[in-house]
Amino acid sequence: MAQENTTICPTCQGKKVIAGRCECSMEWRGTQEGENWEDCQCTPEVQCPTCHGTGYIESGK
Repeated sequence: MAQENTTICPTCQGKKVIAGRCECSMEWRGTQEGENWEDCQCTPEVQCPTCHGTGYIESGK
């Protein structure tokens, strides 16, 4: 049997994606939802560029 040498991805910690972040500020207005303004701007969740969404990386021997 061949043993695979894999380790948990250090960038996403095995989660497969990089979580989005939100920043809120009363100094600028974000988007309007109905009659309310949302003062937070959020970035979307993205696939991990290191492991390409697998959650682990192969250790080269």
